[in-house]
Amino acid sequence: MKKIDYMRLSLVAAMLIAPMLVKAEETADAIAAAASTSEISLNTVWVLLGAMLVFFMQPGFALCEAGFTRTKNTANILMKNFCDFMLGSVCFWLVGFGIMFGAGGFMGMPSFGDLSFFDTEGIGGIPIEGYLIFQTVFCATSATIVSGAMAERTKFSMYLAYSLCISLFIYPIEAHWSWGGGWLNDGGEGTFMHDIFGTGFHDFAGSTVVHSVGGWIGLVGALILGARRGKYGKDGHSRAIPGHSLALAALGVFILWFGWFGFNPGSQLAAYGFENSTAISHTFVTTNMAACTGGIATLIVSWFRYGKPSLSLTCNGILAGLVAVTDGCDLVSVGGAAVIGAVAGFVMPFSVEFIDHVLHIDDPVGASSVHGVCGVLGTIMTGLFATGEVNDTMVGLFYGGGFGFLGAQCFGAAVVGLWAAGTAYIVFKVIDKVHGLRVPARIEDEGLDIYEHGETAYGDA
Repeated sequence: MKKIDYMRLSLVAAMLIAPMLVKAEETADAIAAAASTSEISLNTVWVLLGAMLVFFMQPGFALCEAGFTRTKNTANILMKNFCDFMLGSVCFWLVGFGIMFGAGGFMGMPSFGDLSFFDTEGIGGIPIEGYLIFQTVFCATSATIVSGAMAERTKFSMYLAYSLCISLFIYPIEAHWSWGGGWLNDGGEGTFMHDIFGTGFHDFAGSTVVHSVGGWIGLVGALILGARRGKYGKDGHSRAIPGHSLALAALGVFILWFGWFGFNPGSQLAAYGFENSTAISHTFVTTNMAACTGGIATLIVSWFRYGKPSLSLTCNGILAGLVAVTDGCDLVSVGGAAVIGAVAGFVMPFSVEFIDHVLHIDDPVGASSVHGVCGVLGTIMTGLFATGEVNDTMVGLFYGGGFGFLGAQCFGAAVVGLWAAGTAYIVFKVIDKVHGLRVPARIEDEGLDIYEHGETAYGDA
């Protein structure tokens, strides 16, 4: 019997097995590549879907503002909402995106349409154009909030001027601080926020970054403009100027509510995998819960205070709850979101009264209360109700986190508010001195539609 040559046998076996191993390795690489491609594809579709939903909030704002104001100014309001997005998209692409996401503590550098500076690794590899449009719709939202507070007496040309300023530098700079790698969100060791508060400022989807900015700019603009003619009597008593269609306003609120499911859950920026799926689902529920409790709280307040449950106030109460939870929808529990929405819905009517009756600032749609006051309120309440399950450095006071994170939230809301109000005051004052911010009395009395646009929204108007 011949002796077995184990060496030759091993060599033959290796020659037979080697191609199989190479093939298996290639297959594993192909599977990994396919999985990575699928992940990026799914995340991209999710971000673009979120952008579409947030864009759909533009007609929501338009209908809400138009419904709460008078027929004679409807075409003007609709035109402003179109222009917010058209001009804002161009300005944000050319200048704002670079300022928001470029390197730097205070602000980045304008990129003038060149997006190559941005590293997509930080957003999971989704295409930069997808991220650009997602951020563009947020910028447009901040700008369009201002329109409602200054409705029915602002020159259209001057509206375009300050809307450009919002998209070019007011919004991008403060958004850079929180979302673009700037100083306010940086809670790493040795940074200002870490040394003072032990953590960075948190704003998941924009209670402060988007909504309070629009609210404070609108409040300052309404202050400088002055009240609509006939709003206050000689004794200073406020007179109601009813809007022409609560049906339009209510439809606008339903659209905004729907769009908010892109605003908040879309800010997760990823849908692939169990962790992202869980986060998105949680954010959907907290967003909806705050809207519901905000509306319920305002309904109850209006019923007790005015004797009837007010539809117009309840609509704004729903929006107040949505605005308030937008900061911490990822960090708070469903119960916490319910409380945040209820508090915002309770406070909002009193804020509207205070701004109107005490400060004598005429805000036709209550934007400064809904977006400004409730945006800040929601940011602060995140510092109370954050559970710590998502981020153990951002734990609310009520969950044993102490005053560090709460302090960071209060500080961030105050800094951004001061920036928005201060820059807006300068912009509005310059516009008012150079060209005048307000239309003449005759145009205001007869309506901006014919004089500013040469047409009316309704054929029999």
